[in-house]
Amino acid sequence: MAGLENYGRVYQEKNGDTYFYRHEVIRPLHVSSVISDVDDDSLPYEGEKRRLDATAKTFMIAGCGVATLIMETLLVHPLDVLRRQCQVNPGLKKYHIIPMTLVPVVVGLHQTQGINTLWKGIGSVVLVRGMLLAIENFISKVTLWPKEVRCNSSLKLFGQHILLKWKYDSISIGLITPFYSASLVETVQSEIASESPGILDVFRNGAIRLVEVNNKGRLIPIYSLLPPTVFYVVSKYLFTLAAQGITSRIMYIKQKHSQQLRGAYSRDLTIASDIELRSALISASIAEALFYPWETVIHRLHLQGTRTIIDNLDTGRSVTPLLTGYSGVTDCCSTIISTEGPLGLYKGFGALLLEFTVNFVIARVIKRIMEELRTVFEPKPKLSERPPWYNAM
Repeated sequence: MAGLENYGRVYQEKNGDTYFYRHEVIRPLHVSSVISDVDDDSLPYEGEKRRLDATAKTFMIAGCGVATLIMETLLVHPLDVLRRQCQVNPGLKKYHIIPMTLVPVVVGLHQTQGINTLWKGIGSVVLVRGMLLAIENFISKVTLWPKEVRCNSSLKLFGQHILLKWKYDSISIGLITPFYSASLVETVQSEIASESPGILDVFRNGAIRLVEVNNKGRLIPIYSLLPPTVFYVVSKYLFTLAAQGITSRIMYIKQKHSQQLRGAYSRDLTIASDIELRSALISASIAEALFYPWETVIHRLHLQGTRTIIDNLDTGRSVTPLLTGYSGVTDCCSTIISTEGPLGLYKGFGALLLEFTVNFVIARVIKRIMEELRTVFEPKPKLSERPPWYNAM
């Protein structure tokens, strides 16, 4: 090394050690060996950190998927039952726009039918959702087009995804619609005035509804329900996707700005996962509120002519039959506004507000779980032993 040519002239040897004015000094060989040891220890740590980051990300994604499935089925299903029973009842006096009005109704249902009545039809809901996911997965594998996209996907990929939804949802939803109608009947019919359906009755009733192409009485044929149902599902999905992309982009910009103010950038997986979770929750809530009147119309058309008897949610202690005579989407919407008022399209909106609250609470729990997982999978840096010269300084 330059500048050390006269190294032997400066230092004096004593008993095999090196001293300079009675102080022990370090040879360059000792320093290089210490630095080499530190570098060798840090390289495995960085590799382990990247490997554990990938593992943590996999567990976080899987955990979010399981939590979302539980949230959309077990915990939120009772609120879906209340909401749908309010939506399809044209004679309902109490519109239940706010959640507080549903409390005495739930008490009445619990006293007359038991608390299990709020989970009716959950088996058919899970089966129909599984059928839809299986059909969409099959179509995406056959066409090799993306099943899901992110907000940062390319325009070509996003366009292919939209084309996939528009082109093939008519097929998948067309196959699912009869079974969705049968599942809708199971979730709203009163258990004290109807027989409890079996686990696989949704397939039998859906197949019967599919082959009944002739208009019997006030029953609307499936082919007449397909266009509004497909348009509703696809439009709501695309709006949710666009809203999620916008909200997540805004959150990422705010997060980056806050990091710039602090002067430190973080690549913590929990931050990105939390942003994606919050953006999904916000976009889904906006879409549900915006498309709520349309959903009310769709549900009434699906149940018309099915001779379904539902619980009377004015009191929660009696039942009432569904008797409607709509000719189509336009007639249904205009009839609701003229006879029940504009708020008739928002019957049961209080149950939807309760769903938003439950989803928010579950999102906070998921965030806490992800933070704990991040702490568990965070590798601990390896501390090298102190070199002999450390204590002599």
